[in-house]
Amino acid sequence: MSRVEPASPVESVSRVEPASPVESVSRVEPASPVEPVSSQATGERELMLTGIGGQGVQLAAQVIAQGATADGKEVLVFGSYGGMMRGGNTDSTVVISDQPIEAPPVLSSTWSAILMHHQFWAPLQERIRDGGLVLVNTSVFEDELEPDRYQVVEVPATDAATDLGNPILAAMVMAGVYGRTSGLVSLDGLMEGMHRSVPPYRQQLVEANEAALAAGWEMAA
Repeated sequence: MSRVEPASPVESVSRVEPASPVESVSRVEPASPVEPVSSQATGERELMLTGIGGQGVQLAAQVIAQGATADGKEVLVFGSYGGMMRGGNTDSTVVISDQPIEAPPVLSSTWSAILMHHQFWAPLQERIRDGGLVLVNTSVFEDELEPDRYQVVEVPATDAATDLGNPILAAMVMAGVYGRTSGLVSLDGLMEGMHRSVPPYRQQLVEANEAALAAGWEMAA
C-alpha cells in the first residue's frame, strides 16, 4: 500500500473560532499549518470519520469523497454504522489519491481523522499515525486527545452550525474546515460533491449545506 507521511510532525493545537455572527467568520492562523497535498509527494491520504447517528457523518464522508472526485482525484469511500438511525455508532473511511488506490476498504491506520463526538471513538485512537491531522468537534467532544502525537485542530462545529440555524449542519461545517486544512479538496469540489450526494427528497437542504461548507472553509482561513 502506498502511503505518504505528513511533511513534518507537529506538536500543537490549532483552534478554529465559531462563526459568530455568521456574517463575520473568525479566522485564525494555524499554529503549524498542514502542507497542502499539491506540494507533497504523490500518494494516498486516508481520512476516518467517527460520530453518532444523526450527526451527518456518512453524508460528510460522501461530500468529501465526491468533492475529491470532482477535483479529478481517485477516491475510495466505505461507511459503517450501527442498527439505530440516531444515537448509535457511525464511522466512515475515505481514501484520496492522485493515482490508482491500493488501500483496502477497511484501513488499519489513517493519516487524518474527523471526530464529531467522543462516544465510540476509542477504537480509532491507535489507528491515527503519529504526526497526523485530527479535527475535533469541540462543541460536544469531551474525551482527551494527544496533541504531542498529532496535529489537533479544534472546531466548534455544532456551535457554528447552530449559528447558521441548524445544528445538524455541523458535519458540513467540519467538511469545509477539513477541505481547506488538509488541502485535499477544493471548495468548488466540496460544493459539487454536496450536490451529488444530497438525495432528491432533501433538496430543500442544499442551500443550508452550501452555507455550512462555505462557513467551515472560511473558519479555516
